[in-house]
Amino acid sequence: MEIHKIPALRSPIMIVAFSGWNDAGEAATGALEYLTSAWSDEENPGSAVLIAEIDPEDFYDFQFSRPRVHTDETQTRIITWPSTQVFGLSLPDFDNDLVIVKGVEPSMRWKSFTNEILDLADDLDVCTIITLGSLLADIPHSRPIGVNVSAASAALAQRLEVELSLYEGPTGILGILHDGCTRRGIDSISLWAPVPHYASNAPSPKASLALIQSLEDFLSIAIPQDDLENLAQTWEKEVNVLAAEDSDVADYIKSLEDSRDAEVIPEASGEMIAKEFERYLRRQQSD
Repeated sequence: MEIHKIPALRSPIMIVAFSGWNDAGEAATGALEYLTSAWSDEENPGSAVLIAEIDPEDFYDFQFSRPRVHTDETQTRIITWPSTQVFGLSLPDFDNDLVIVKGVEPSMRWKSFTNEILDLADDLDVCTIITLGSLLADIPHSRPIGVNVSAASAALAQRLEVELSLYEGPTGILGILHDGCTRRGIDSISLWAPVPHYASNAPSPKASLALIQSLEDFLSIAIPQDDLENLAQTWEKEVNVLAAEDSDVADYIKSLEDSRDAEVIPEASGEMIAKEFERYLRRQQSD
C-alpha cells in the first residue's frame, strides 16, 4: 500500500464499496462516488483527500480486471490500472469524519488484501466500518427501495439495533472484510440495496439513493442529495417508458407491484414516513 497523506480525522467511520460481484447495477459504487463529492461545491471543491492506494500488482488478475487506456489533454496515452483507493473526508459539522474505500473487487489474495485495509483502519483509529452492496432482485422499480441493514454477530446486531445477517452461500470481498472486522473486534455493518433485475443496466441511481438515505439514517447526519434524487426520478421515468413498450414486461411489473403493495403493512408505512420526516429535520438543521 502506498500512503500519500494522513489527514487529521475525528473518530472516522470507514465506508466501503467495490465494483464487481457486490455491485449490481453499479448502485453501491455509484452511492460511494456520490458520497465522496456530496459536500463539494464552488466554495469547497474536492474536499476528499487521497490517503492511500493499494498496489494492484499483488491482488488483480489483469486478464479479468483489465487496465484501461485513454488519451489526456496533451494527446498522451495513459494506462489506468484497476486498484483500490482510500480517501479522507472531513465533516466539521458532524461528530465523525469519513474514510472512503473504493475500488475494484480484487481477484486474489483476499486475506492479505483485507489485512491491508484493516491495518490502515487501525492506524486511522476507525471506529466503525460500513460496507455498501447491491444485488439483483424481483422488485418493482416504481416502489421505494428497501435497504437491508445487518451485522455479522448477534451481540453487535443487538447493540447497534440492526438485523443479524443470516445469509449463507458464496460471498464477495465484503463478506471477507466483515469476517476480518469480527476477528479484530471492529464494529461493522452492511447495507444492501436490491436492484430490479429487469432494469439492472448501470447506473442505478434509485438504488444508490436508497443506500445514501439508509447511511444517512444510520449515522444520523444530513447528506446533500438533490442531484441524486433528480437522477433517480429521471431513471424511474425512463424505465416506465421502456416498460410501456412491452406488454409482457408491463404485466410482470404490475404483478411485482401488487405483491409489494400487499406486503407493506401500516406499521412499515408509518416507519417510512417517520424516517423521511427525520431526514427532513436533519437537512433543515444543517442548512
